[in-house]
Amino acid sequence: MDRLTLLLDNLKALGARKLMALGLIFALVVGLVSVAAYYLSRPNFETLYAGLDREDVSRIGAALKSSGISFDVNPEGNAVSVPYGQTAPARMLLAERGLPQSANAGYELFDKVGALGLTSFMQEVTRVRALEGELARTIQLIRGVKAARVHIVMPDEGSFRRARQPPSASVTIRTDGPDDSSAAQAIRHLVASSLPGMTVDQVTVLNTDGMILSSSDGEAADAAPVKTLTLEKNVARDIQDNIRRTLTPYLRLQNFQVSVRARINTDRRQINETIFDPDSRVERSVRTVKESAQSQNASGAQATSVERNIPQTNPAPADGKQSTDESKKSEELTNFELSSKTVTTVSGGYNVEHLSVAVLVNKSAFAESGKDAPKPEIVDARLKEIEQLVFSAAGLKKERGDTLKVTAVDFMFNEHEISPVESPGLIAMLGSHLGAFLNALTAIGIAALVVIFGLAPARRALLAQDAPARLEPPPLLAQAPPLAIGSNAHETMPLLANSSPNLLADAVAAKRDGARRRLEQLIEKDDAQAAAVMKQWMRS
Repeated sequence: MDRLTLLLDNLKALGARKLMALGLIFALVVGLVSVAAYYLSRPNFETLYAGLDREDVSRIGAALKSSGISFDVNPEGNAVSVPYGQTAPARMLLAERGLPQSANAGYELFDKVGALGLTSFMQEVTRVRALEGELARTIQLIRGVKAARVHIVMPDEGSFRRARQPPSASVTIRTDGPDDSSAAQAIRHLVASSLPGMTVDQVTVLNTDGMILSSSDGEAADAAPVKTLTLEKNVARDIQDNIRRTLTPYLRLQNFQVSVRARINTDRRQINETIFDPDSRVERSVRTVKESAQSQNASGAQATSVERNIPQTNPAPADGKQSTDESKKSEELTNFELSSKTVTTVSGGYNVEHLSVAVLVNKSAFAESGKDAPKPEIVDARLKEIEQLVFSAAGLKKERGDTLKVTAVDFMFNEHEISPVESPGLIAMLGSHLGAFLNALTAIGIAALVVIFGLAPARRALLAQDAPARLEPPPLLAQAPPLAIGSNAHETMPLLANSSPNLLADAVAAKRDGARRRLEQLIEKDDAQAAAVMKQWMRS
């Protein structure tokens, strides 16, 4: 607080004129430096349009080149930049020529359609184009999709057609990375949900390389190998990520390499199985049949003689044979109901048939800091631990025949694929920012020149006091004879030395004030001559 009070007292002691001069100089310096920094630090190019198609970029480039406006295109080829300050004229020029003319026009197409002379066919075509443009815009909002093109085929309402033809669509996408099949299924559902009567099976998605990413099962027979290969890559990548996350705390990331090969079976299987349980039975019906039969046979016969030919009153009984037959039968039939179970298994996913995992470990990672190479028994123990960790992280199964190989070798870190990217050096950084440095030095130099040659003389002129009050010589100096230059100079110097102690200082101050007064008078009479004199003094 004491220092602040002292500062305020000093400022008050300067007076209103001096404070006004200091404030004006401060405002001029700040304004000049701000304006110079703004104009020198602004970018050379600014973005004119971004997110353009290749056709729009080529048309815009041709229009700007014909108009004499320089432009630049970013490495991705979807943005155009022009020099700073020419954005508005360039946009006016392109708007006059109807650019950019994007092919993904949506419902704004109806703004350009007039009702007079518009047929039903033109209305339907405009509606389909609008739907295609809106779907393409929505698909481009998905992360990773840079461009999209949608083609929709609407069914014709025929009078003599028995079955109604469903609508269909095809989508072509261009993505950032090599894996462009992750969003294919989502795109199919998006397009199918946007049109009435369309199913997911009627939508086909492919990339710019002509590879089918997703389609219906009946039409994608050729895409089955591609889908299988993509699925194997995804499974192998997931297992690699799990192994890396497990081994990174144990070993540094540069001390091991993981390679995974997966074999996937995507065949659709349907299993129907019926199981009967003999122990679980229920008596359903019982049938009992009993049969009893009895028969008797008798036969008589006489001997042939003369007496049989003579009629007799009471014939004699004849000799005969007699037999009796009796049978009984009993039959019982019992029907049981057995319990049965029917199992139907439908598998439409995939099955991992075999996994092969190879892990290379840097042998020097097992050595302690400041010591020699580790012993073989220590390396073997560490490798067994790593093998157990990898076996659990990858989900390997012995009964499935999965293989795992962990080997310790000496890594060579001079390979480009495993060496980290070096940061740019000091010289490279200075070279990349050389333009900014030159602009900053130029701004500082301009500010210094303005302060030295413009503001400093103005400050001295504003702060100057009345010359007569300051430039009057002291009485002793006025009465004393002038100093002689030449042979009598040594006689005059003792007189000055024997006078008052402040006499010499007053004489020097008076001489300086006289020179200042003459300079002020010269400035008031002729500014150009004063500037020339100051330049001459500075050179000397």
